[in-house]
Amino acid sequence: MADNTFPQALIAEMLGTATLVFIGVGSVPATLIVGGDAPFTMAQLGMISLAFATAVIAMVHTIGHVSGCQINPAVTLALAATGRMPWRQVPGYLAAQLAGATVGALAIVAVLGHKAVDVGLGIASYSADVGAGQAFAAEAIGTFLLVLVVFGAIDKRAPQGFAGVAIGLAVFAIIIPIAPATGASINPARTFGPMLTGQLFGGTVHWEQLPVYLLAEIAGGLAAAAVYHLIATTRRVAAQPAPVQAEGVLS
Repeated sequence: MADNTFPQALIAEMLGTATLVFIGVGSVPATLIVGGDAPFTMAQLGMISLAFATAVIAMVHTIGHVSGCQINPAVTLALAATGRMPWRQVPGYLAAQLAGATVGALAIVAVLGHKAVDVGLGIASYSADVGAGQAFAAEAIGTFLLVLVVFGAIDKRAPQGFAGVAIGLAVFAIIIPIAPATGASINPARTFGPMLTGQLFGGTVHWEQLPVYLLAEIAGGLAAAAVYHLIATTRRVAAQPAPVQAEGVLS
């Protein structure tokens, strides 16, 4: 069976990341627009988490066989760092993911209008009460857990056919505790795309927070790759020769 070409994989990554941002990030301004001035609730956070999860599940089954459905630079870098994909493909994947995230954010504005920008466009940010240190910890831990699940789910020894569900449910669960601190980006492309789009449409963007997100997410992803390698790598055990029986002793 012939493999897909590299350009096909890049297009798939762009579409997958755009879909993740349009559905997942787009659920944030949609919730705020529909809710109006009502207080934000845990039920609303649950629906936003579900939007992200279903987008991931759908994309894994749509493009996973084309590009691997990484749709997250932290995942791509972790895979390359552990030899699971060649480094020469990394720049193309990262560019496709960042472009896709921007396209997805533009699609949010196209559908919801400037109201989406007015309510924040789902841009990940943290307050002064949280601070850079706590935000770094939140994003690093969240990305660590996500990438750890990705590595486990794609392991050939894992139950086959459930990677999309496992990763999607991990996204759902991780967002719940992380979102109150940082918006639970756990994805450098998801961080950057809405920020760039928000800037283009005159929204409020805290660019000084971008390095915190990027460094935390990349560090968390690489740490997860290292930990999974530590706990899951097996070693070959040399076959032991059969004992030689002396002629006549056991006959």
